[in-house]
Amino acid sequence: MTPTAHSAAGPAARPHSLRAAVIGSPIGHSRSPALHRAAYDLLGFDCSYEAVDVTPEDLPAFVAGVRGSGNWRGLSVTMPHKTAMVDLVDSVTSLAGVLGVLNTVTVDASGPEAVLTGHNTDVAGIVGALRHGGVLEAPRSAVILGGGGTAAASLAALQLLGATGVTVFVRSLGRAAPLSVLGDTLGLQVQLREWNGAAAGLLAADVVISTLPPGGADALAGSLVDLPVPREHHPQPVLLDVAYDPWPSPLAAAWEARDGAIVPGLEMLIYQAVEQVRLFTGSDFRDPALVLKVMCDAVGAPAR
Repeated sequence: MTPTAHSAAGPAARPHSLRAAVIGSPIGHSRSPALHRAAYDLLGFDCSYEAVDVTPEDLPAFVAGVRGSGNWRGLSVTMPHKTAMVDLVDSVTSLAGVLGVLNTVTVDASGPEAVLTGHNTDVAGIVGALRHGGVLEAPRSAVILGGGGTAAASLAALQLLGATGVTVFVRSLGRAAPLSVLGDTLGLQVQLREWNGAAAGLLAADVVISTLPPGGADALAGSLVDLPVPREHHPQPVLLDVAYDPWPSPLAAAWEARDGAIVPGLEMLIYQAVEQVRLFTGSDFRDPALVLKVMCDAVGAPAR
């Protein structure tokens, strides 16, 4: 199967000297092209950026093609490739190595062979999104929903925000066991809990991060309606739902109905994309505040 590129560029568009893309499957919903193109236009960075649908079966061949083309600068990596890509790059940064997942690949084609390096900018994206949502002090209690690669990045982000313990609700304790090991590495006390306790558990938290795909928390949202507010509770707990299409998600709507603050995954996407642009553009990168502004404008996010 040939990977499919989703592009807004018309047939008369001027070809660029460099290439970058977001890869995943499915990928047509991605807002990354709008974010990156706005930043590249601002910086005068001569690079295209497309959304390319790459299945797990096609991933090794796609990466080989990137290595051999000579004009790739970087890849944004989304589901389901964040773990598999670790074994396909030449090296990873210390953070990506600790987490075991990456979402960004830089391509250095200056030598006789291209060198691919894996990074994780999701951590910076989560930190930026939560701070934007009002998390300015260390969370007293934090909950993560889901046990995949984004959950790993969420643990690192919460540790950077000052959390000392995190409760993770998952559907399979066995598959999520590596998160406990990661917690030890990060100096976090991680408690893995069965999914059936998630509704009550998240209502007792200052900060909740849902790492589930769209629709993954819909049933949980319905369970929140009749649950009482715990006696000891943050005055306005914050929910970051990494799913952003559609928005608000049922979980976010239920959370907001209980007077909680909600942060869409689009905020995480924006803040992690700023770091990707920094990595891809190198010496062309400047004025991060203005880069952030044009990226927000490109996807209709509130000004900051």
